[in-house]
Amino acid sequence: MLRSLGMPEGKVFTEFTGSSFFGPQGLEATAPVFSSSQFPTLPSPLGQVFATFDNFKRLPIKDRTSIVGLLLAMLDYDRDEATFEKYDRMTAHELFIRFGVSKRLVDDFLKPTLLVGLFKPPEELSAAVVMELLYYYALAHQDSFDVRWIKRGTVATSLIKPLAESLLESGNLEVLGGCRVQEVVVDEIPPPDDSTPAEGRVTGVKFTRQDGTAGELKDLDAVVLALGANGMKAVVRGSPGLSSRDSFANAASCGAIDVCAARLWLDKYVPVENPANVFSRFDKLRGSGGTFFMLDQLQAGGYTTPGFEGEDAETERELWGGEEPQGSVVSCDFYNAGAINTLTDEEIVRTLMEDLLPSVVPEFRGAKVVDSFVQRYPTSVTWFSPGSYNRRPKLDADPSLPNLKCAGDWVRMGKREHGAKGLCQERAFVSGLQAANALVEDRILKGVTRRHQVIPVRDDELQVYLGRAANRVLMQPLDAIGLGSFWAR
Repeated sequence: MLRSLGMPEGKVFTEFTGSSFFGPQGLEATAPVFSSSQFPTLPSPLGQVFATFDNFKRLPIKDRTSIVGLLLAMLDYDRDEATFEKYDRMTAHELFIRFGVSKRLVDDFLKPTLLVGLFKPPEELSAAVVMELLYYYALAHQDSFDVRWIKRGTVATSLIKPLAESLLESGNLEVLGGCRVQEVVVDEIPPPDDSTPAEGRVTGVKFTRQDGTAGELKDLDAVVLALGANGMKAVVRGSPGLSSRDSFANAASCGAIDVCAARLWLDKYVPVENPANVFSRFDKLRGSGGTFFMLDQLQAGGYTTPGFEGEDAETERELWGGEEPQGSVVSCDFYNAGAINTLTDEEIVRTLMEDLLPSVVPEFRGAKVVDSFVQRYPTSVTWFSPGSYNRRPKLDADPSLPNLKCAGDWVRMGKREHGAKGLCQERAFVSGLQAANALVEDRILKGVTRRHQVIPVRDDELQVYLGRAANRVLMQPLDAIGLGSFWAR
Protein backbone atom coordinates (compact mmCIF):
# COMPACT_ATOMS: atom_id res chain seq x y z
CA MET A 1 0.00 0.00 0.00
CA LEU A 2 2.75 2.45 0.94
CA ARG A 3 4.63 1.76 -2.29
CA SER A 4 1.50 2.41 -4.34
CA LEU A 5 1.10 5.77 -2.57
CA GLY A 6 4.78 6.69 -2.96
CA MET A 7 5.28 6.81 0.83
CA PRO A 8 8.69 5.61 2.17
CA GLU A 9 8.31 3.09 5.00
CA GLY A 10 10.86 4.98 7.08
CA LYS A 11 8.63 8.06 7.09
CA VAL A 12 5.60 6.12 8.31
CA PHE A 13 7.00 3.48 10.68
CA THR A 14 9.53 3.56 13.49
CA GLU A 15 12.53 1.28 13.50
CA PHE A 16 11.88 -2.19 14.89
CA THR A 17 11.38 -1.71 18.62
CA GLY A 18 11.83 -3.95 21.65
CA SER A 19 9.18 -4.29 24.35
CA SER A 20 8.99 -5.20 28.04
CA PHE A 21 6.63 -7.28 30.20
CA PHE A 22 6.14 -5.98 33.74
CA GLY A 23 4.52 -7.83 36.64
CA PRO A 24 3.90 -6.97 40.30
CA GLN A 25 7.47 -8.05 41.14
CA GLY A 26 9.03 -5.91 38.40
CA LEU A 27 10.41 -6.71 34.96
CA GLU A 28 9.31 -10.18 33.81
CA ALA A 29 10.69 -10.37 30.28
CA THR A 30 11.90 -8.35 27.33
CA ALA A 31 11.21 -9.00 23.67
CA PRO A 32 14.32 -8.19 21.61
CA VAL A 33 14.55 -7.11 18.00
CA PHE A 34 15.68 -10.36 16.37
CA SER A 35 16.37 -8.89 12.94
CA SER A 36 19.06 -6.55 14.30
CA SER A 37 20.46 -9.01 16.86
CA GLN A 38 23.98 -10.41 16.66
CA PHE A 39 22.48 -13.82 17.38
CA PRO A 40 22.62 -16.13 14.31
CA THR A 41 19.40 -17.02 12.53
CA LEU A 42 18.34 -20.56 13.41
CA PRO A 43 15.39 -22.72 12.31
CA SER A 44 12.18 -21.85 14.13
CA PRO A 45 11.46 -22.35 17.00
CA LEU A 46 15.08 -23.08 18.02
CA GLY A 47 16.09 -19.52 17.18
CA GLN A 48 13.45 -18.00 19.43
CA VAL A 49 14.34 -20.35 22.30
CA PHE A 50 18.09 -19.72 22.30
CA ALA A 51 17.96 -16.02 21.36
CA THR A 52 15.66 -15.24 24.30
CA PHE A 53 17.45 -17.43 26.85
CA ASP A 54 18.38 -14.42 29.02
CA ASN A 55 15.29 -12.34 28.29
CA PHE A 56 13.03 -14.02 30.85
CA LYS A 57 13.96 -12.58 34.24
CA ARG A 58 11.85 -14.71 36.59
CA LEU A 59 10.34 -17.63 34.67
CA PRO A 60 12.26 -20.89 35.36
CA ILE A 61 13.64 -22.83 32.40
CA LYS A 62 11.49 -25.89 33.15
CA ASP A 63 8.36 -23.76 32.75
CA ARG A 64 9.62 -22.17 29.55
CA THR A 65 10.40 -25.55 27.99
CA SER A 66 6.88 -26.81 28.74
CA ILE A 67 5.70 -24.92 25.64
CA VAL A 68 7.32 -27.67 23.53
CA GLY A 69 4.06 -29.63 23.74
CA LEU A 70 2.34 -26.99 21.63
CA LEU A 71 4.61 -27.75 18.68
CA LEU A 72 2.49 -30.79 17.81
CA ALA A 73 -0.65 -28.64 17.95
CA MET A 74 1.10 -26.09 15.70
CA LEU A 75 1.66 -28.81 13.07
CA ASP A 76 -1.85 -30.23 13.40
CA TYR A 77 -4.50 -27.58 14.10
CA ASP A 78 -5.09 -26.42 10.50
CA ARG A 79 -4.39 -29.59 8.49
CA ASP A 80 -7.99 -29.50 7.21
CA GLU A 81 -11.26 -27.71 7.88
CA ALA A 82 -12.69 -30.40 10.16
CA THR A 83 -9.59 -30.40 12.35
CA PHE A 84 -9.59 -26.62 12.62
CA GLU A 85 -13.22 -26.74 13.76
CA LYS A 86 -12.27 -29.27 16.47
CA TYR A 87 -9.60 -26.94 17.84
CA ASP A 88 -12.00 -24.02 17.54
CA ARG A 89 -14.53 -25.72 19.83
CA MET A 90 -11.86 -26.11 22.52
CA THR A 91 -10.64 -23.28 24.74
CA ALA A 92 -6.97 -22.35 24.67
CA HIS A 93 -6.91 -23.11 28.41
CA GLU A 94 -7.96 -26.72 27.71
CA LEU A 95 -5.34 -26.98 24.96
CA PHE A 96 -2.58 -25.79 27.29
CA ILE A 97 -3.56 -28.36 29.93
CA ARG A 98 -3.76 -31.26 27.46
CA PHE A 99 -0.32 -30.48 26.02
CA GLY A 100 1.36 -30.08 29.38
CA VAL A 101 2.07 -26.35 29.35
CA SER A 102 2.94 -25.36 32.91
CA LYS A 103 0.54 -23.25 34.95
CA ARG A 104 3.25 -20.69 35.64
CA LEU A 105 4.07 -20.24 31.95
CA VAL A 106 0.36 -19.71 31.26
CA ASP A 107 -0.18 -17.32 34.17
CA ASP A 108 3.04 -15.33 33.82
CA PHE A 109 3.45 -15.13 30.06
CA LEU A 110 0.84 -16.71 27.78
CA LYS A 111 -2.22 -15.25 29.50
CA PRO A 112 -0.87 -11.65 29.56
CA THR A 113 0.23 -12.09 25.93
CA LEU A 114 -3.24 -13.24 24.85
CA LEU A 115 -4.94 -10.45 26.81
CA VAL A 116 -3.06 -7.87 24.71
CA GLY A 117 -3.01 -9.96 21.50
CA LEU A 118 -6.58 -11.31 21.30
CA PHE A 119 -8.01 -9.24 24.19
CA LYS A 120 -9.30 -12.19 26.23
CA PRO A 121 -7.79 -14.74 28.65
CA PRO A 122 -7.14 -18.30 27.34
CA GLU A 123 -10.25 -19.76 29.00
CA GLU A 124 -12.40 -17.49 26.78
CA LEU A 125 -10.58 -17.96 23.47
CA SER A 126 -10.75 -20.47 20.63
CA ALA A 127 -7.72 -22.77 20.75
CA ALA A 128 -7.55 -22.67 16.93
CA VAL A 129 -7.32 -18.87 16.76
CA VAL A 130 -4.77 -18.82 19.60
CA MET A 131 -2.58 -21.25 17.64
CA GLU A 132 -2.95 -19.00 14.57
CA LEU A 133 -1.84 -16.02 16.63
CA LEU A 134 1.12 -17.76 18.28
CA TYR A 135 2.34 -19.11 14.95
CA TYR A 136 1.95 -15.85 13.01
CA TYR A 137 3.40 -13.55 15.67
CA ALA A 138 6.02 -15.78 17.32
CA LEU A 139 6.68 -19.26 15.93
CA ALA A 140 6.75 -18.99 12.13
CA HIS A 141 10.21 -17.39 11.98
CA GLN A 142 12.87 -16.28 14.42
CA ASP A 143 12.07 -12.61 13.79
CA SER A 144 8.26 -12.98 13.64
CA PHE A 145 7.84 -10.98 16.86
CA ASP A 146 9.79 -7.95 15.58
CA VAL A 147 7.44 -4.96 15.69
CA ARG A 148 7.37 -1.48 14.12
CA TRP A 149 4.97 1.24 15.22
CA ILE A 150 3.48 4.34 13.63
CA LYS A 151 6.18 7.03 13.61
CA ARG A 152 3.90 10.05 13.65
CA GLY A 153 0.23 10.51 14.43
CA THR A 154 -2.01 7.45 14.32
CA VAL A 155 -2.99 4.65 11.95
CA ALA A 156 -5.90 6.81 10.83
CA THR A 157 -3.76 9.86 10.04
CA SER A 158 -0.65 8.09 8.74
CA LEU A 159 -2.19 5.22 6.74
CA ILE A 160 -5.94 5.54 6.21
CA LYS A 161 -6.00 9.28 5.45
CA PRO A 162 -3.36 9.17 2.65
CA LEU A 163 -5.09 6.16 1.09
CA ALA A 164 -8.50 7.88 1.22
CA GLU A 165 -7.08 11.11 -0.21
CA SER A 166 -5.49 9.19 -3.08
CA LEU A 167 -8.79 7.47 -3.88
CA LEU A 168 -10.70 10.75 -3.65
CA GLU A 169 -8.26 12.45 -6.02
CA SER A 170 -8.74 9.63 -8.51
CA GLY A 171 -12.44 10.45 -8.71
CA ASN A 172 -13.35 6.84 -7.93
CA LEU A 173 -14.48 7.39 -4.36
CA GLU A 174 -17.08 9.45 -2.54
CA VAL A 175 -17.06 9.35 1.26
CA LEU A 176 -20.31 9.90 3.14
CA GLY A 177 -18.82 10.68 6.53
CA GLY A 178 -20.82 10.54 9.75
CA CYS A 179 -23.57 8.38 8.27
CA ARG A 180 -25.11 5.33 9.94
CA VAL A 181 -26.39 2.43 7.83
CA GLN A 182 -30.01 1.55 8.62
CA GLU A 183 -30.73 -1.17 6.06
CA VAL A 184 -29.11 -3.14 3.28
CA VAL A 185 -31.89 -3.45 0.70
CA VAL A 186 -32.30 -6.88 -0.93
CA ASP A 187 -34.46 -7.65 -3.94
CA GLU A 188 -35.55 -11.29 -3.71
CA ILE A 189 -35.73 -13.28 -6.95
CA PRO A 190 -38.43 -15.99 -6.79
CA PRO A 191 -37.02 -19.45 -7.67
CA PRO A 192 -38.52 -21.12 -10.77
CA ASP A 193 -39.36 -24.27 -8.76
CA ASP A 194 -39.13 -25.72 -5.26
CA SER A 195 -35.88 -27.54 -6.00
CA THR A 196 -33.96 -24.36 -6.94
CA PRO A 197 -32.37 -22.38 -4.07
CA ALA A 198 -33.72 -18.87 -3.60
CA GLU A 199 -31.50 -16.04 -4.75
CA GLY A 200 -31.49 -12.32 -4.28
CA ARG A 201 -29.52 -9.22 -5.10
CA VAL A 202 -28.45 -6.28 -2.98
CA THR A 203 -29.70 -3.17 -4.72
CA GLY A 204 -29.40 -0.37 -2.18
CA VAL A 205 -28.32 0.95 1.21
CA LYS A 206 -30.49 3.15 3.42
CA PHE A 207 -28.66 5.37 5.90
CA THR A 208 -29.08 8.27 8.30
CA ARG A 209 -26.91 11.36 8.05
CA GLN A 210 -25.29 13.08 11.01
CA ASP A 211 -28.06 15.71 11.04
CA GLY A 212 -30.74 13.01 11.29
CA THR A 213 -31.97 13.19 7.70
CA ALA A 214 -32.42 9.99 5.71
CA GLY A 215 -30.56 9.01 2.56
CA GLU A 216 -30.40 6.04 0.21
CA LEU A 217 -28.01 4.66 -2.38
CA LYS A 218 -29.92 2.90 -5.15
CA ASP A 219 -29.19 0.65 -8.12
CA LEU A 220 -25.91 -0.60 -6.68
CA ASP A 221 -23.71 -3.11 -8.50
CA ALA A 222 -22.32 -4.52 -5.26
CA VAL A 223 -21.87 -3.93 -1.52
CA VAL A 224 -19.00 -4.89 0.80
CA LEU A 225 -19.83 -5.09 4.52
CA ALA A 226 -16.59 -3.94 6.19
CA LEU A 227 -18.01 -4.32 9.70
CA GLY A 228 -17.02 -5.65 13.08
CA ALA A 229 -19.27 -7.82 15.22
CA ASN A 230 -21.11 -4.88 16.77
CA GLY A 231 -21.71 -3.16 13.43
CA MET A 232 -22.88 -6.43 11.90
CA LYS A 233 -25.49 -6.84 14.63
CA ALA A 234 -26.92 -3.37 13.97
CA VAL A 235 -27.03 -3.72 10.18
CA VAL A 236 -28.51 -7.24 10.21
CA ARG A 237 -31.12 -6.19 12.79
CA GLY A 238 -32.35 -3.45 10.46
CA SER A 239 -32.17 -5.48 7.23
CA PRO A 240 -34.89 -8.13 6.76
CA GLY A 241 -33.14 -9.35 3.60
CA LEU A 242 -30.09 -10.24 5.70
CA SER A 243 -31.63 -11.35 8.98
CA SER A 244 -33.73 -13.96 7.15
CA ARG A 245 -30.52 -15.71 6.05
CA ASP A 246 -28.74 -17.99 8.52
CA SER A 247 -25.25 -16.81 7.53
CA PHE A 248 -25.96 -13.24 8.62
CA ALA A 249 -28.01 -14.23 11.66
CA ASN A 250 -25.06 -16.34 12.81
CA ALA A 251 -22.57 -13.52 12.19
CA ALA A 252 -24.77 -11.14 14.17
CA SER A 253 -24.63 -13.54 17.13
CA CYS A 254 -20.85 -13.24 17.51
CA GLY A 255 -19.57 -11.39 20.56
CA ALA A 256 -17.32 -8.37 20.93
CA ILE A 257 -14.89 -7.01 23.52
CA ASP A 258 -14.72 -3.74 25.46
CA VAL A 259 -11.61 -1.56 25.19
CA CYS A 260 -10.48 1.56 27.04
CA ALA A 261 -7.78 4.05 25.99
CA ALA A 262 -6.17 6.74 28.11
CA ARG A 263 -3.52 9.34 27.33
CA LEU A 264 -1.50 11.18 29.95
CA TRP A 265 0.54 14.36 29.50
CA LEU A 266 3.14 14.63 32.29
CA ASP A 267 5.15 17.52 33.73
CA LYS A 268 8.47 15.67 33.46
CA TYR A 269 10.22 13.14 31.27
CA VAL A 270 10.26 9.60 32.62
CA PRO A 271 12.98 7.32 31.20
CA VAL A 272 11.75 3.82 30.32
CA GLU A 273 14.00 1.14 28.79
CA ASN A 274 11.57 0.27 25.97
CA PRO A 275 8.84 2.56 24.64
CA ALA A 276 6.33 -0.33 24.25
CA ASN A 277 5.35 -2.19 27.42
CA VAL A 278 2.86 -4.74 28.79
CA PHE A 279 1.24 -4.89 32.25
CA SER A 280 1.00 -8.47 33.56
CA ARG A 281 -1.08 -9.90 36.43
CA PHE A 282 -1.78 -6.69 38.35
CA ASP A 283 -4.94 -6.80 40.49
CA LYS A 284 -5.66 -3.20 39.49
CA LEU A 285 -6.11 -4.33 35.88
CA ARG A 286 -9.44 -5.89 36.98
CA GLY A 287 -9.01 -8.84 34.64
CA SER A 288 -8.02 -6.75 31.62
CA GLY A 289 -4.87 -6.74 29.56
CA GLY A 290 -2.88 -3.53 29.69
CA THR A 291 -0.19 -1.78 27.68
CA PHE A 292 1.56 1.57 27.89
CA PHE A 293 3.56 3.36 25.21
CA MET A 294 5.99 6.21 25.79
CA LEU A 295 5.04 8.31 22.78
CA ASP A 296 7.77 10.89 23.41
CA GLN A 297 10.31 8.07 23.00
CA LEU A 298 8.50 6.11 20.31
CA GLN A 299 7.52 8.97 18.01
CA ALA A 300 9.70 11.91 19.03
CA GLY A 301 13.02 10.13 19.35
CA GLY A 302 13.61 10.37 23.09
CA TYR A 303 13.95 12.99 25.77
CA THR A 304 14.11 16.55 24.56
CA THR A 305 14.98 19.93 25.92
CA PRO A 306 13.18 23.21 25.13
CA GLY A 307 14.52 24.99 22.09
CA PHE A 308 15.75 22.07 19.99
CA GLU A 309 14.45 21.88 16.42
CA GLY A 310 13.99 19.27 13.72
CA GLU A 311 11.45 16.62 12.79
CA ASP A 312 11.44 15.09 16.27
CA ALA A 313 10.75 18.48 17.85
CA GLU A 314 7.84 19.06 15.48
CA THR A 315 6.47 15.59 16.24
CA GLU A 316 6.69 16.20 19.97
CA ARG A 317 4.89 19.52 19.68
CA GLU A 318 2.15 17.66 17.80
CA LEU A 319 1.88 15.28 20.77
CA TRP A 320 1.27 18.36 22.91
CA GLY A 321 -1.32 19.84 20.55
CA GLY A 322 1.10 22.47 19.25
CA GLU A 323 2.05 23.71 22.72
CA GLU A 324 5.52 23.69 24.27
CA PRO A 325 6.27 20.11 25.49
CA GLN A 326 6.61 19.72 29.25
CA GLY A 327 7.35 16.02 29.68
CA SER A 328 6.46 12.49 28.67
CA VAL A 329 3.26 11.59 26.83
CA VAL A 330 1.97 8.14 27.79
CA SER A 331 -0.64 6.19 25.82
CA CYS A 332 -2.30 3.44 27.88
CA ASP A 333 -4.75 0.83 26.62
CA PHE A 334 -6.91 -1.71 28.44
CA TYR A 335 -8.36 -4.75 26.64
CA ASN A 336 -11.20 -6.94 27.94
CA ALA A 337 -11.96 -3.71 29.76
CA GLY A 338 -15.54 -4.27 30.94
CA ALA A 339 -14.58 -3.87 34.61
CA ILE A 340 -12.17 -0.98 33.97
CA ASN A 341 -14.86 0.88 32.03
CA THR A 342 -17.06 1.05 35.13
CA LEU A 343 -14.53 3.42 36.74
CA THR A 344 -14.71 7.18 36.28
CA ASP A 345 -12.11 8.95 34.13
CA GLU A 346 -10.47 10.28 37.29
CA GLU A 347 -10.30 6.80 38.83
CA ILE A 348 -8.69 5.35 35.69
CA VAL A 349 -6.05 8.10 35.65
CA ARG A 350 -5.44 7.60 39.37
CA THR A 351 -5.07 3.84 38.90
CA LEU A 352 -2.42 4.45 36.27
CA MET A 353 -0.47 7.16 38.10
CA GLU A 354 -0.69 5.82 41.65
CA ASP A 355 -0.67 2.06 41.11
CA LEU A 356 0.25 0.63 37.73
CA LEU A 357 2.91 2.93 36.27
CA PRO A 358 4.91 3.53 39.50
CA SER A 359 4.90 -0.22 40.16
CA VAL A 360 6.88 -0.86 36.97
CA VAL A 361 8.94 2.35 36.73
CA PRO A 362 9.37 4.09 40.13
CA GLU A 363 10.24 7.44 38.45
CA PHE A 364 6.54 7.85 37.61
CA ARG A 365 5.93 8.65 41.30
CA GLY A 366 7.57 12.02 40.89
CA ALA A 367 5.52 13.01 37.84
CA LYS A 368 2.26 14.94 37.82
CA VAL A 369 -0.49 14.83 35.21
CA VAL A 370 -0.76 18.09 33.26
CA ASP A 371 -3.68 16.82 31.18
CA SER A 372 -5.44 13.51 30.48
CA PHE A 373 -7.98 11.97 28.16
CA VAL A 374 -9.96 8.74 28.58
CA GLN A 375 -12.06 7.10 25.88
CA ARG A 376 -14.19 3.95 26.21
CA TYR A 377 -14.96 1.66 23.27
CA PRO A 378 -17.68 -0.81 24.33
CA THR A 379 -18.09 -3.99 22.25
CA SER A 380 -15.66 -2.65 19.65
CA VAL A 381 -13.30 -5.57 18.96
CA THR A 382 -13.88 -9.06 17.59
CA TRP A 383 -14.08 -11.83 20.20
CA PHE A 384 -12.74 -15.12 18.86
CA SER A 385 -14.68 -17.20 21.37
CA PRO A 386 -14.66 -21.03 21.40
CA GLY A 387 -16.99 -22.36 18.72
CA SER A 388 -17.33 -19.03 16.91
CA TYR A 389 -15.53 -20.05 13.71
CA ASN A 390 -18.63 -21.39 11.95
CA ARG A 391 -20.60 -18.28 12.90
CA ARG A 392 -18.07 -15.78 11.57
CA PRO A 393 -18.99 -14.30 8.18
CA LYS A 394 -17.44 -15.62 5.00
CA LEU A 395 -15.81 -13.27 2.52
CA ASP A 396 -18.37 -14.46 -0.05
CA ALA A 397 -21.09 -13.74 2.54
CA ASP A 398 -23.97 -15.92 1.34
CA PRO A 399 -24.33 -17.89 -1.93
CA SER A 400 -27.85 -16.50 -2.40
CA LEU A 401 -26.48 -12.91 -2.57
CA PRO A 402 -23.63 -13.02 -5.11
CA ASN A 403 -23.10 -9.23 -5.17
CA LEU A 404 -22.56 -8.93 -1.41
CA LYS A 405 -19.14 -9.57 0.19
CA CYS A 406 -17.69 -9.15 3.69
CA ALA A 407 -14.34 -7.79 4.88
CA GLY A 408 -12.60 -7.53 8.24
CA ASP A 409 -10.13 -9.39 10.45
CA TRP A 410 -12.82 -11.85 11.57
CA VAL A 411 -13.90 -12.85 8.05
CA ARG A 412 -13.29 -16.38 6.79
CA MET A 413 -11.57 -15.95 3.41
CA GLY A 414 -11.83 -19.55 2.15
CA LYS A 415 -9.72 -20.12 -0.96
CA ARG A 416 -8.37 -16.57 -0.58
CA GLU A 417 -7.11 -17.20 2.96
CA HIS A 418 -4.08 -15.16 3.97
CA GLY A 419 -1.24 -15.82 6.41
CA ALA A 420 -1.94 -12.71 8.54
CA LYS A 421 -4.02 -13.91 11.50
CA GLY A 422 -5.88 -12.73 14.60
CA LEU A 423 -6.78 -9.15 15.50
CA CYS A 424 -4.69 -7.83 12.67
CA GLN A 425 -5.02 -4.67 10.58
CA GLU A 426 -3.03 -6.33 7.79
CA ARG A 427 -5.62 -9.11 7.63
CA ALA A 428 -8.48 -6.61 7.56
CA PHE A 429 -6.82 -4.70 4.72
CA VAL A 430 -6.12 -7.86 2.72
CA SER A 431 -9.72 -9.05 3.17
CA GLY A 432 -10.94 -5.79 1.64
CA LEU A 433 -8.70 -6.26 -1.39
CA GLN A 434 -9.88 -9.85 -1.73
CA ALA A 435 -13.54 -8.86 -1.44
CA ALA A 436 -13.01 -6.54 -4.41
CA ASN A 437 -11.14 -9.28 -6.28
CA ALA A 438 -14.02 -11.69 -5.64
CA LEU A 439 -16.50 -9.22 -7.17
CA VAL A 440 -14.24 -8.88 -10.23
CA GLU A 441 -13.82 -12.66 -10.60
CA ASP A 442 -17.57 -13.19 -10.25
CA ARG A 443 -18.12 -10.54 -12.97
CA ILE A 444 -20.31 -8.46 -10.68
CA LEU A 445 -18.61 -5.12 -11.40
CA LYS A 446 -19.49 -3.95 -14.89
CA GLY A 447 -16.45 -3.25 -17.05
CA VAL A 448 -13.93 -3.86 -14.25
CA THR A 449 -11.28 -6.53 -14.84
CA ARG A 450 -8.24 -5.37 -12.82
CA ARG A 451 -7.54 -7.34 -9.67
CA HIS A 452 -5.66 -6.05 -6.63
CA GLN A 453 -2.28 -7.57 -5.92
CA VAL A 454 -2.16 -9.33 -2.56
CA ILE A 455 1.31 -9.92 -1.10
CA PRO A 456 1.50 -13.22 0.81
CA VAL A 457 3.37 -13.66 4.08
CA ARG A 458 6.68 -15.52 4.01
CA ASP A 459 6.57 -19.25 3.25
CA ASP A 460 6.69 -21.73 6.09
CA GLU A 461 10.18 -22.89 6.97
CA LEU A 462 11.24 -26.31 5.68
CA GLN A 463 11.02 -28.07 9.04
CA VAL A 464 7.46 -26.81 9.52
CA TYR A 465 6.45 -27.92 6.03
CA LEU A 466 7.95 -31.39 6.56
CA GLY A 467 6.44 -31.66 10.04
CA ARG A 468 2.96 -30.85 8.77
CA ALA A 469 3.32 -33.31 5.91
CA ALA A 470 4.40 -36.07 8.32
CA ASN A 471 1.53 -35.24 10.67
CA ARG A 472 -1.00 -35.54 7.83
CA VAL A 473 0.37 -38.97 6.88
CA LEU A 474 0.13 -40.09 10.52
CA MET A 475 -3.36 -38.71 11.08
CA GLN A 476 -5.06 -40.01 7.93
CA PRO A 477 -5.47 -43.63 9.13
CA LEU A 478 -6.35 -42.40 12.63
CA ASP A 479 -9.07 -40.15 11.13
CA ALA A 480 -10.57 -43.21 9.47
CA ILE A 481 -11.17 -44.85 12.86
CA GLY A 482 -12.15 -41.66 14.65
CA LEU A 483 -8.90 -41.18 16.57
CA GLY A 484 -7.30 -38.37 14.59
CA SER A 485 -6.35 -35.43 16.84
CA PHE A 486 -8.10 -37.30 19.67
CA TRP A 487 -7.24 -34.52 22.15
CA ALA A 488 -9.62 -32.20 20.28
CA ARG A 489 -13.26 -33.08 19.68
